Amino acid sequence: MTATLRRATVDDAQTLSTLAARTFTETFGHLYPPQDLADFIADAYAVEKQRTILAHPDYAVWLLEVDGEAVGHAAAGPCGLPHADVAKGDGELKRLYLVQGHQAGGNGTRMMDAAMDWLLRDGPRTLWVGAWSENVGAQRFYARFGFDKVGEYIFPVGTVQDLEFILRRPAQG
Repeated sequence: MTATLRRATVDDAQTLSTLAARTFTETFGHLYPPQDLADFIADAYAVEKQRTILAHPDYAVWLLEVDGEAVGHAAAGPCGLPHADVAKGDGELKRLYLVQGHQAGGNGTRMMDAAMDWLLRDGPRTLWVGAWSENVGAQRFYARFGFDKVGEYIFPVGTVQDLEFILRRPAQG
């Protein structure tokens, strides 16, 4: 199976919505009461929200496809994390998810490389990413790209308050 990575377009809004809901549920669904999870997904991954992101020039999303099926996505844009050191012009990896069964094969690195290249297309700048405090694998993955923990924040999903780590990679070059 050959995986193809491509930049998503506005026409991919439904695909992105479905994939984002699937990967979030596979990764984190066990943490939340069913109604909290359903409400979060209905809001965060609504087709119209995905269409807005895909149409915005300050954001980029990539789809990883195997045999025409979307199995992964990465999204990048301006930093919106709640940290006092975030400055205008800083970039953020917003999302990087793979469907179960497509992880640990280099696909995450391909998506991360694409996002990093896009985020750094105009030269060095500080980059940020948020990671769930208990997702040690993701934290190790981001550390390989030069990200270190610099803060924490609460990410609400319904009644559940997740502790998230804020990771930063200083401008290099």
